[in-house]
Amino acid sequence: MKIRDLLKPESVIINADVDSKKEAIEKLIDLHDKAGNISDKDAYTKGILAREEESTTAVGEGIAIPHAKSESVVKPGLTAMTVPGGIDYDAPDGKPSNILFMIAAPLDGDLHLEVLARLMTLLMDLDLRGRLLTADSGDKFLEELNKAEAAKYPDEAEEKAQAAEDVPAAQAQDGKRKYQLLAVTACPTGIAHTYMAAEALEKKAEEMGMTIKVETNGSGGAKNILTKEEIAAADGIIVAADKNVSMDRFAGKKLVMTKVSDGINKPGELIEKVMSKDAVIYKKASDVSDFIGGGDLGEKEGAGHQVYKHLMNGVSHMLPFVIGGGIMIALAFLIDTIAGAPRDANFGTYTAAAAFFKDVGGVAFGFMMPVLAGFIAESIADRPGLAVGFVGGSIATLGCTFGAPAGDAAAVSGFLGALLAGFAGGYIVILLRKVFAWLPETIERMMPVLIIPLLGITLMGIFMCAINPAVGALNTGLSHGLKSMSGSSEILLGCIVAGMMAIDMGGPFNKAAYVFGVGMLATGGYNIMAAVMIGGMVPPIAIALSTTFFKNRWTPGEIKSGPVNYVMGLCFITEGAIPYAAADPLRVIPSCIVGSAIAGGISMAMGCTLMAPHGGIFVFLTVGNVAGYLLALAAGAVAGMLMLALMKKKQTREAA
Repeated sequence: MKIRDLLKPESVIINADVDSKKEAIEKLIDLHDKAGNISDKDAYTKGILAREEESTTAVGEGIAIPHAKSESVVKPGLTAMTVPGGIDYDAPDGKPSNILFMIAAPLDGDLHLEVLARLMTLLMDLDLRGRLLTADSGDKFLEELNKAEAAKYPDEAEEKAQAAEDVPAAQAQDGKRKYQLLAVTACPTGIAHTYMAAEALEKKAEEMGMTIKVETNGSGGAKNILTKEEIAAADGIIVAADKNVSMDRFAGKKLVMTKVSDGINKPGELIEKVMSKDAVIYKKASDVSDFIGGGDLGEKEGAGHQVYKHLMNGVSHMLPFVIGGGIMIALAFLIDTIAGAPRDANFGTYTAAAAFFKDVGGVAFGFMMPVLAGFIAESIADRPGLAVGFVGGSIATLGCTFGAPAGDAAAVSGFLGALLAGFAGGYIVILLRKVFAWLPETIERMMPVLIIPLLGITLMGIFMCAINPAVGALNTGLSHGLKSMSGSSEILLGCIVAGMMAIDMGGPFNKAAYVFGVGMLATGGYNIMAAVMIGGMVPPIAIALSTTFFKNRWTPGEIKSGPVNYVMGLCFITEGAIPYAAADPLRVIPSCIVGSAIAGGISMAMGCTLMAPHGGIFVFLTVGNVAGYLLALAAGAVAGMLMLALMKKKQTREAA
């Protein structure tokens, strides 16, 4: 959809008088409301703020494009403003943002991605940005955008005709255009930076008199996909990506791999490097991580961040199996409880309905360790690591040893073993690639289908059989130690894991506590999972209570958004507290940690258990001692509220 179809002159504010990100968002939403683009201003605001919580929508170079898909959008629309002095919008380059667009998109489809890509393509033009900033009216602003869009996106027939004229006969191959350069751009969210890098590479290649095709690996999927013929005919390939992309297809080609930001800021250097005679020839045997960071073109990714990224790749793929399977198993126990079944070894399978949920949920839950290990290995070594990691994760659940290849219950290494298997699997594959790098190309083609699976799985089997006894003993000792905890030590553990859920509200500490709780489900640590979930529920509820009963501690906007946190907290969505924590971290975060720790400690003290790994209030029927759990939740939330009241300063009339 064209920009001119979405943006009207009356939806543009020229030289807006705003001093903050919050104020800018409010004014842009007001414009949507006046234009009739949205039916529920509060619901749309919630969507915009939720998107900002994920990561800033400022893309740098003075541009910010907040956006949201919402059921409140009755018709797609754009609003815009210019801010001469700029505002702090948490841009990744640290620069103030002075041109802002806001996209309102309906829930169905990916209109926001199409508009975002088109906007970023247009705004890569420095001259256009200058003209927009000097526009003296909404009509002039829109006129400049329309001219740029018409020039960049001519009618399809004209574009095809022009393209045919521009392609020399020497570049035609079987009726298809031959590209000297190919590129892939991708960023973690797959939105703005993906398309900014693509546009920068295209413009620089055109300036240098070269032809290029760029594949954008965005959140809506890969677009403009490179074909086998194009890859075979290309002189060089640039991969500017901050996430994993398919690399095996580029084997044997000159290749530069770097950060997506280098694609935006250093397109000329990248093109010169990949076209030089010293460019690296990419082989499947190469360690992809050697390329990340671009060598002399940029800093290498930190080892700690790499480990965290690989781990989160495994965890993110594992969670659907854990949550779906875990809740089904919890429902099986609930059904048998209602039916009055005895709590013996067959509990959860006495009734037909319970048996169905238990068996199907057990199948899903059983994939937890293999999927975790497999996708950690895949993150490290690309697709060839997947099978090796999966096998390692399965061996961890069986407890295979040299003395008992079929499995030994005492040697089941569980979650810890699966973690080790994932990282070991990735680096085993990388090692095999390096060891067999000397193979001729005809034999090298057998690497991903024969050599790596055969040798990789064999080496993984040897590795896991060697470590399973020790890790299994450690795992068993940890499980027994946790189960034997009582009194103050058990309460302290509940305080720690629950408090960790509130430290960064979705970050590494939060994820570490959650993953620990999920891992303990497999060994019967249901009290730990209960403490973990209640620790994640407290921060939003504490903030909602504070905005309800201590309004003079909050701004009008924070008070207005406060009630939403009741729902988010009850649904176990800790991230609802992030905007409040970001605005006043020194007071909000400690208050939330204290509230969560109190709730976790009380939950442990009252013997509360939880067999489901997620769900919030929707799985309370599966909680052991639900009355005690509700009491713990209320106590933690009230404690957090009172601490916020003590720590936060009263808002002045001007601030409010």
